[in-house]
Amino acid sequence: MRAYKSKMVTPIRLPDREEREANLERAGYNVFNLDSEGVFVDLLTDSGTGTMSESQWAAMLSGDEAYAGSRSFDRLEEAVSDVMGFERIIPAHQGRGAENVLYGALVEDGDYVPNNTHFDTTRAHIANNGAKPVDCPCEGALDDDRPFAGDLDVEAVRRLADEVGAEKIPAVLLTITNNSLAGQPVSVENVRAAREVADELDAAFVIDACRFAENAYFVREREAEFEGESVSAVAREQLSYADALVMSGKKDGLVNVGGFVAIRDDEKFDDLYADARERGILYEGFTTYGGMAGRDLEAMAVGLREAVAESYVADRVGQVQRLGDLLADRGVPVERPTGGHAVYVNAAEFLPEIPDDEFPGQALVCELYREGAVRGVELGSFAFPDTDRPELVRLSLPRRTYGADHLDHVAETFEKVAERRDAGEISGLEIVAEPEMAELRHFSAELRPVRAQETTTAD
Repeated sequence: MRAYKSKMVTPIRLPDREEREANLERAGYNVFNLDSEGVFVDLLTDSGTGTMSESQWAAMLSGDEAYAGSRSFDRLEEAVSDVMGFERIIPAHQGRGAENVLYGALVEDGDYVPNNTHFDTTRAHIANNGAKPVDCPCEGALDDDRPFAGDLDVEAVRRLADEVGAEKIPAVLLTITNNSLAGQPVSVENVRAAREVADELDAAFVIDACRFAENAYFVREREAEFEGESVSAVAREQLSYADALVMSGKKDGLVNVGGFVAIRDDEKFDDLYADARERGILYEGFTTYGGMAGRDLEAMAVGLREAVAESYVADRVGQVQRLGDLLADRGVPVERPTGGHAVYVNAAEFLPEIPDDEFPGQALVCELYREGAVRGVELGSFAFPDTDRPELVRLSLPRRTYGADHLDHVAETFEKVAERRDAGEISGLEIVAEPEMAELRHFSAELRPVRAQETTTAD
């Protein structure tokens, strides 16, 4: 049962099939190009798409819009200290702005940066600074029901250091939860091991903390050492080993915009902090607003505290699990156990007749829209070219937004797609236009069906 009630609603509509067909073709079979008005249940991302609380809306009215020295910044700084244990922050307009600030100061041409699995913008920022992002997930992480399939393979990091030289690895990254690997959590034991290998390499240890509260919940539920602990206590423990954090407030900050870099208050990192502050001013804005309005700073300060509330995070993770169960009960091959923010579907298993070079994940994404105006996102070979990623489709649930009937609609949409699959009516796709930067291909590329598809006018 939800631990909240609705006080504001937004009307949505289910376009008829003919309209959905036209929208999909006009979008170049890339759902990023769809207008949101044509989407009925939007599971493209959980980034900035959630519903804020009454306390957050109330806090926004007290926003201090001063260019410098905003008291709203002081409130955010205090919240980060209390909830996450970091004293020094550099605000940014969102997570990728924070990545630009930190990785531009930390990474140089010819460097190598290992991560449990790089997400798209992280990979792009590292590559844009001339370094090579290297994925180091645990071998066979998704082959069985591991409680912490998102862990970093620390031995793979050591092998990388032996191959390229420790001096070429300025940072070891850890993304919690592991978004690109089915949203799977990372254990505190693994966080400590990552800290140890970073020390061995004299590298900074950076945590991408976008979903730190969800990860802390899984740790409390699955790691024996933390049984009975509060989510807030686990959150501080898992982050205490990091030298720096990258945070998108649009996830576990429970806001629609904003982010920050946090750097440990240690003289070892004074130069990094100074360089990052300069980049923050250059790219984001002065250091006490960083591209956000004062009201946005206030909302995030409240949201960080709400994110570690027991009732909120239990409801959040539970709703994702319910969607995963609904799909699994219908024979949809979902990655289990489900993650904290999304259900991941193995598109290669769901659409076995579509070869890998025809992007089965993107084909499934398009069929979900065609059949039910449900928008998900592909995180396989289309989004991550030249990587050995599984053909996954992510269904990200916005926070505090959809109800049980919306989840039922998603499950029913999968049933309709399965009927078309069994009738041999689904085609693979081919790319007809794409940007130069491969790491960002899925945001704007256009595709077309490889084979003509049968259409119907009935829903």
